[in-house]
Amino acid sequence: MIPIHEHYSLKNLNTFGVAASCRWFVEINEEGDLQELFSDPQWLSVPRLVLGGGSNILFTQDFDGLLIKINIPGINYVENGDDLFVTAGAGVIWNDFVNYCVDHGFAGVENLSLIPGSVGASPIQNIGAYGVEIKDVLHSCEAFEIKTRETRHFTNEDCQFGYRDSIFKSRVKGQYIITAVTYRLSRRSAINTSYGAIAQELGNRGIAHPTISDISNIVSAIRVSKLPDPSTIGNAGSFFKNPVIEVDKFRQLQSAFPDIVHFSVSDGMEKLSAGWLIEKIGWKGVKINETGTWKNQALVLVNYGNASGIDVYNLSAAIIQDVEKHFGITLEREVNVF
Repeated sequence: MIPIHEHYSLKNLNTFGVAASCRWFVEINEEGDLQELFSDPQWLSVPRLVLGGGSNILFTQDFDGLLIKINIPGINYVENGDDLFVTAGAGVIWNDFVNYCVDHGFAGVENLSLIPGSVGASPIQNIGAYGVEIKDVLHSCEAFEIKTRETRHFTNEDCQFGYRDSIFKSRVKGQYIITAVTYRLSRRSAINTSYGAIAQELGNRGIAHPTISDISNIVSAIRVSKLPDPSTIGNAGSFFKNPVIEVDKFRQLQSAFPDIVHFSVSDGMEKLSAGWLIEKIGWKGVKINETGTWKNQALVLVNYGNASGIDVYNLSAAIIQDVEKHFGITLEREVNVF
């Protein structure tokens, strides 16, 4: 029988490093563990929370239910011409997966270097950075259906990806546990330098014909320069989503704030930089007791050591209120709050 622990501390399992515990805790190392776990009807009737790397979650209280920690390992691939279908277990650390692909010359995820978290969370959040999102490279994923104890195959289309969104965050939320993800990558490098900071750093380094390794190294360097290391300062990376607004509203804002940072995402819609909005009204580098915004990136909320989840949440609420007051835009939290 797989061991189930009671009253288990979660302080070391969330990158914010806030103190919290769960009523029951279990680790899943293979899909068969899920079959065994849910053969006991007790676990069908209690609140459940699935945890990967703990990098996209804020605990504001103890979790009175079963926390399921996914540790399923393994990476393998199949070649089909220039295409590579690379499958990774849901418990694989995301950056370990990226490094594996870069080291093997598999192009497609190098712009997603150094994002914290696990492979299993990548399709749930449709993680993205520096011009690339998971929807651009995901081929399919395998997910365990809790109710039937059967495995379902989800295609890219099935996942219904949106901006930091997927079917797993909406219509089938809580019904499935992702066990493995397959990405369609390539031996042909289609280097993506659309994000300005990458192009600028390539110029600084005198690299005219970058490799995927160059892109990975540059993205990692940019992230290190902007973001605190969760092992030393608690954080969950970007705390808020970049808001997407109608172009008419954007033009009104641009007339009032000509330097507003924005990106065209479709006809009639513009994406704004949440970090710019927060910094513009003076929140960058603000420290309130044991929490605050990071000195190099206003989008990142931090725990300087002894902040509670409530402290961080209250800070986020104050920022949301202030952005709404100044810009008429309501920021949405990217981090899951419990």
